[in-house]
Amino acid sequence: MNNVSEISVFLLSGLNETRNYRVPLFFLSLMCYFVIILVNVCVILTIILDNELHEPMYILLCAFCMNSLYGTAGFYPKFLWDLLSPVHVISYSGCLLQNQVLYSFACSDLSILALMAYDRYLAICRPLEYHSVMPKQRVITLVSLAWLIPFSFIAVNTILTSRLKLCSPYINRLICLNWSIVMLACFPAETTVNSIVAYITILIYVLHSVLIVWSYIFLIKTCVGSLENRRKFMQTCVPHLISLFTFSLTLLFDVIYIRFGSKDLPQTFKNFVSIEFLIIPPIMNPLIYGFKLTKIRKQIQSLVTMKMKIVL
Repeated sequence: MNNVSEISVFLLSGLNETRNYRVPLFFLSLMCYFVIILVNVCVILTIILDNELHEPMYILLCAFCMNSLYGTAGFYPKFLWDLLSPVHVISYSGCLLQNQVLYSFACSDLSILALMAYDRYLAICRPLEYHSVMPKQRVITLVSLAWLIPFSFIAVNTILTSRLKLCSPYINRLICLNWSIVMLACFPAETTVNSIVAYITILIYVLHSVLIVWSYIFLIKTCVGSLENRRKFMQTCVPHLISLFTFSLTLLFDVIYIRFGSKDLPQTFKNFVSIEFLIIPPIMNPLIYGFKLTKIRKQIQSLVTMKMKIVL
C-alpha cells in the first residue's frame, strides 16, 4: 500500500482572502452560473426542437453548448458551496472527479472546435462533397468520439495520479487539477509515467490546433476570391473564430500562470486566471452564435415572441 495516498481530504486555500465579500461573490457567481445555464439551454433546445437546424454545423454547436453545461457543473456547485462554508475542503475522490470533469471538458471543447473548423472547410471549400462526407449520422459519431476520447485520456491521467503517495493536503487553488495534485507528491515520487501520458495528451491536442489552422488557411484562400464565400465566412466562421480565440486565450493565461506565475500576485487575480475558462467561454459562445447565426437568432426571436404573447 506504499503507493496509495493516505490523505482523504484536501484543503483549498484559494478563497482565504475573500472572507469579507463572500456573500456578494456568492450572488455574482450564482447569477453567472444561472446565465450560463440559461443561454446554453436556450441554444440547445432551439436546435433540438427545430428540424431545419438538424444540420452538421448546428449539431456541433449543440454539442458545444452541452459540453459547457458539463464542464461548469464540475465547478460552480462546489464553488458556491465553498463561498458559504467556513472551511473549504474537498474529498480525495471528489478532487479526482473534479479534475476528470474539468480537463475532459477543456479537451472536448478543443475537439469540437476542430470538428467545427473541418465542417466549415468542407462546406466552403468542397461544397459538392459536403453532404456525402458529413452526413448526420457521421457527425453524431464524431461528436460522441469528441467526448469519449478526451474522457478516456484524462481518465488514464487521473488513475495514474491516484497512485501517487501525497505528503500534503493543501491545494493553493479554487479547484482540483491534475498538476496541483502531482505537486503534492512525496519526494522522490515516480511521476515519469504521469509526465509521459500528460505529454502525449498535450501532443494530441496540439495536433487538433494544427488541424484548425490548416482548415482556416484553406478557408481564407478560398474566400478571398469569392463574394459569396466571403459572406459565408463572415456569417458562420467568424463566430467560430471568436470562440476559438476566447478558448485559446483563457487556456493560455492559465498555462502561463501555472508555469511562470509569481507568488507575489494577488490571490484574487490568481483565482480569476485559474477559472476564467469556466466563466468567459460558456457565456460568450452561445451568445455569439445566437446573435450571429441567422437561423438560430430568428428561431429564438420567434420563441421569445410566442412566450410574451402567451404571458400577455
